[in-house]
Amino acid sequence: MILVRRGRRVWNNVAQRKERQGIMRSTTVWRWWLGGALLIAFTLSGCPKKTPPPSETGPGGGSGSEIGERALPSPEDVSGGRIRGNIPEGGPLQDVRFAYDSFELSSEARETLRANASWLHSNTQAKVEVEGHCDDRGTVEYNLALGAKRAKAARDYLLTLGITDERLSTISYGEELPLCKEADESCWQQNRRAHFLVLNQDLRR
Repeated sequence: MILVRRGRRVWNNVAQRKERQGIMRSTTVWRWWLGGALLIAFTLSGCPKKTPPPSETGPGGGSGSEIGERALPSPEDVSGGRIRGNIPEGGPLQDVRFAYDSFELSSEARETLRANASWLHSNTQAKVEVEGHCDDRGTVEYNLALGAKRAKAARDYLLTLGITDERLSTISYGEELPLCKEADESCWQQNRRAHFLVLNQDLRR
């Protein structure tokens, strides 16, 4: 009888040990699973979001360099009164007009540019800033890009007429300096232009 009891006790002890080992294995697996889940969650929350680099494509679909030499007025323009319109639009050079949403030079525009080139050939000391302007339809960014293309088109044509590169610079004002503020086509036509600002004050008249 003692042997039977001892056998039962041994069997019970073995069963209990196996049960405890099973519980320990389950606990270990559960701990590993929980630890892995916490590690993944910490990794995802700790990784900074990558910010995409700024696009080099401008509003018109070209590169940022198409905006022109200066896309926005410089502090000198502001302090000098150009942005406030204190410098008159007139001068020895005539403005060039453009069609809606275009920077193509018309035959009339080319004739005007030839007249401007003639004056520049006669005044060899003159330096000119070609300003690109737009009407107020479209976004500010798009009009800045379009104004830059208009200024560049006028400048490039003057270069073909023999005016040297160092005498010409460009800037885009977009829709910021309208000649006319009425919301109609006759007014918008006046604002779609390339204006030629003579930088030599003694030659502005």
